[in-house]
Amino acid sequence: MQAIVIEQPGDENVLQLGSAPDPVLGPGQVRIAVAASALNRADLLQRQGMYPPPPGASSILGLECSGVISELGEGVSGWSVGDRVMALLAGGGYAEQVVVDAGSCMPVPPGVDLVEAAGLPEVCLTVFLNVFQLGGLEAGGWLLVHGGGSGIGTAAIQMAREAGARVIVTAGSEEKCARCRELGADVAVNYREANFAEAVAEATDGAGVDVILDSIGAPYLEGNLASLAVGGRLILIGLMGGAKAEIGLGALLMRRLQVMGSTLRARPEAEKAELARAFLARFGDSVASGAIRPIVHEVLSLEQAAEGHRRMKASEHFGKILLRVG
Repeated sequence: MQAIVIEQPGDENVLQLGSAPDPVLGPGQVRIAVAASALNRADLLQRQGMYPPPPGASSILGLECSGVISELGEGVSGWSVGDRVMALLAGGGYAEQVVVDAGSCMPVPPGVDLVEAAGLPEVCLTVFLNVFQLGGLEAGGWLLVHGGGSGIGTAAIQMAREAGARVIVTAGSEEKCARCRELGADVAVNYREANFAEAVAEATDGAGVDVILDSIGAPYLEGNLASLAVGGRLILIGLMGGAKAEIGLGALLMRRLQVMGSTLRARPEAEKAELARAFLARFGDSVASGAIRPIVHEVLSLEQAAEGHRRMKASEHFGKILLRVG
């Protein structure tokens, strides 16, 4: 099969379209003829040798895909050859075929474009796990999301809105802030021009937010803790800005704050399957109706993977960058 192959870690130029062995189908798995995959920040780290795949996962980049089931493994039920699916992957999406545990697949609703559906699994399940299951965001609560124009950010805005919560986001330009507000963000802060902690205090009348979803890390820690309400939860899902910072433990004690680190990729298949089931039970109707939809910046061809990585690194996109495969 054709796939993006990497002979050695490096810059974007190491991403080359080549040949790779067809993945072996095992019990409980399905084979998907891939229509599209999507770029994630983790792909850029893995390309540089900084984020290896979990044991047993494909070394090919790509943490999500959409496509059509072409083969069922032993013991698989509930799926048929020809079903349109979107899937959460531990790797392998930048290729013509993937095999994945059947529980990590979700149906693509009839009204959702098959290629665009590749932009949903990773971001929606990441937001659902961290904001709702770990963060416990409820209707009427406040959510702060850093990187509102990212795939994660655009999904978080839509899902929080559907849950009846209120959303504050940060973004790097006035244009991105405006688009976040159009998606449903109550407040959008240009972090290049304003202090997000001050904006949070103003928007919440000093009360703070209930949940923060942060992929920046160290530089935002002080502002994040200052932005939390009593009993608030800070969920760290990335360290784009740095991994080391001092923390004032007194604030955690006095205001009963929680700081949690979370990753999705290496979780057991059974946990991912349960996560997918719970997401569909809570938000499946919203996906089917289009209330939650993939926000697609652009669709590139598989052979343009290197260009996609350059564009993601520049952070000028809004929403997801997709790679058309099939």
